[in-house]
Amino acid sequence: MTHPSNLRRWLTPGIGIKRWLAAVFVGLLLLAIAVAYVLRAISRDLEPGDTAGAFIDVLTLQFLPFGVRALMAGGAGLTLFALGSYKTIRVITDPLRTADPDQPLVELIYQKRFLARGPRIVAIGGGTGLSTLLRGLKEHTSNLTAIVTVADDGGSSGVLRTELGIPPVGDIRNCVVALADAEPAMAEVLQYRFPDAAGEATSGLAGHALGNLLIAAMTAVEDGDFEDGIRLMNRILAVRGRVLPVSPTPLTLHARLTDGSIVHGQSHIMRTSDIDRVWLTPGDVHASEDAIAAIEDAELIVLGPGSLFTSLLPSLLIPEIREAIERASAPRLYVCNVATQDGETAGFDLARHVEVLAAHTSPGVVDVVLANNRLPPTRVWAGTEVDETPSAVRLRWPPAVDPAPRLVLDDVVDTDDAHHHDPARLASAVIRVLEAETGIRRRSVGRSASRTA
Repeated sequence: MTHPSNLRRWLTPGIGIKRWLAAVFVGLLLLAIAVAYVLRAISRDLEPGDTAGAFIDVLTLQFLPFGVRALMAGGAGLTLFALGSYKTIRVITDPLRTADPDQPLVELIYQKRFLARGPRIVAIGGGTGLSTLLRGLKEHTSNLTAIVTVADDGGSSGVLRTELGIPPVGDIRNCVVALADAEPAMAEVLQYRFPDAAGEATSGLAGHALGNLLIAAMTAVEDGDFEDGIRLMNRILAVRGRVLPVSPTPLTLHARLTDGSIVHGQSHIMRTSDIDRVWLTPGDVHASEDAIAAIEDAELIVLGPGSLFTSLLPSLLIPEIREAIERASAPRLYVCNVATQDGETAGFDLARHVEVLAAHTSPGVVDVVLANNRLPPTRVWAGTEVDETPSAVRLRWPPAVDPAPRLVLDDVVDTDDAHHHDPARLASAVIRVLEAETGIRRRSVGRSASRTA
């Protein structure tokens, strides 16, 4: 049962219930006045000692002093009004309770209404980086759209792609989990992988994540329409915002290395260094119409974080997506990784990330770059400074790009994992960029994203 102290929360700004409670109160007051007029009119025509008059006198407590009558009637009315309103709210809204029994229902309603008025943010990318960003942003707005790459060809996603002909679903699953209200429980279910007797993925269900199979089933239910299958997944799991594939067509990523050799497939490219350029096949692929519409309607477009060549660029290499971003009126923010990746971005600094992004799209594709400024400490060993975390992205700036985007530095790294962003810190930094670029001001919803990380 909701603690009595939560009753005050129903009257705080943002719930949207005060005006209707006031309307109910005024309506009841007018009804009481009308009844009083009727009683007065009836009693005026009655003779002294009349039985009906005596009954009305008892009903209206005429045998008590006026002040006592007013106090008793007012107290009883206020008590019944408060109790009735509270019980009505409980009866109507109890079915909306989440799996978290410790969260007051009023907090849930406040969050829903607050988040529904949040800014329209589109996040483009894939991998761990995009799901980390979404996990933080869902505490600021429910008007979120995640546009996810479909170029993965490894693991369970690769097997389903080969056997069923559907686009890869692993990154989509991770984003759905990140945006779920009951995230810890949902993550445990959807991220579950079926083992085989030896604990190795060899056949049948072995190695498949339950969420991947669920998306494949949703696609089949929707007569093989992958986009409709993802829409159904969003609706059934009631995620905050929505998750969209960048294209309904499976994509294959290719890379040319600096020595001229060619590497095919995302799973191979991510382990490859000295990448010169990447491209997609088929070359005439069409983007998701929902993704294009979301970009056009966005108040902020966020690119990344995530693997530069294998998570972010595959979406931007689709001409329709790239052109929609370039003509968008919303600010375009690139979130750089906090650490380089062995293989594809080994040795990259901040400027190099931006230069590669511009080389594959256009120099003006982003307006703002957000980078981490809490770099790892150094220690002296044998008279030489040595980085504790050599893979941290160094802050060389500006890049060889004209015009150069505006640089924003912030502490966005996870204190427990220097190779990844902290969801809450990253989301707060993104919202500050939005405020600086658009003038929109947002209050915190009062619940840290780290609670559901």
